[in-house]
Amino acid sequence: MKPPRTDNFAERLKTAADAKKQLLEKLKSAPKPDDPEVMARRAEKAAAAAAKAAERAERERLKQEAAARQKVEEEAAAIAAAEAAEAAARAEADRLVALEAEQKAERDRRYAARKNRKR
Repeated sequence: MKPPRTDNFAERLKTAADAKKQLLEKLKSAPKPDDPEVMARRAEKAAAAAAKAAERAERERLKQEAAARQKVEEEAAAIAAAEAAEAAARAEADRLVALEAEQKAERDRRYAARKNRKR
């Protein structure tokens, strides 16, 4: 429950007018846009924004360099993997050629042995 009001309408009007007057005085005493302090703060904010933009640009440049470096590394890894696969395929082909030559030599040896037995 609200406490009962003891002040009358005229007192409330006077209190509101005083509050309005205090607010206007506060606004009048506020620094103007052409005040040196305000201009200095504005310049500091602009300098901070420029520094932030420069840092952001540097981070973006570093990110792009890292991406380019990673792309080169991935390409090198892909080339190395392709070369390794090619070398493995060549080794397998060489092994198969050697195996076929060995099997042919064994076949020829058996054939020669069979011919020698018939004579």
